[in-house]
Amino acid sequence: MEIETERLILRPWLESDAEELYKYAQDPQVGPIAGWPPHQSVEESLTIIRTVFSVPETYAIVSKETGLPIGCIGLKMGDATDMTERADECELGYWVGVPYWGQGLATEAAKTMIRHAFENCGMTKVWCGYYDGNNRSKRVQEKCGFIYQRTSDNLDVPLMHEKRKGHVSSITKDEWKETI
Repeated sequence: MEIETERLILRPWLESDAEELYKYAQDPQVGPIAGWPPHQSVEESLTIIRTVFSVPETYAIVSKETGLPIGCIGLKMGDATDMTERADECELGYWVGVPYWGQGLATEAAKTMIRHAFENCGMTKVWCGYYDGNNRSKRVQEKCGFIYQRTSDNLDVPLMHEKRKGHVSSITKDEWKETI
């Protein structure tokens, strides 16, 4: 399934995307602030595509201008998220490569995925979090209408083998309807 926005196409990841994924995921400014280590090789990026990115509702953020992936966005549902135990709620996650920061692309993709969650996936609430210091992610959430819920100290960040302070926000379907 593909989802189109003004400047982007959200589509499933392809194995042929591994080099483009590595180009952005190797940057230490991208993964660590989101809770995952920089990719070390194209092969590692390919493995991530085959495993982590092969789950339902995980999409490559593709620039219409180039036709190439520039980031990733997805909805974590069920056991894939620890933010909710409800089947009608999910967690939104996203990142874009550094050259695309500050252009509103993450916000454009996130708004589209929120719409998809409510209109196509039957969700009643979407959760989203960011680690302390990730002000870009915080700003995307604010622009999308998320409402702050809580801060947690000592959150496990398993892929980074550390603990951090994390902030969680959410938006209900009714709150979202007021923003469109």
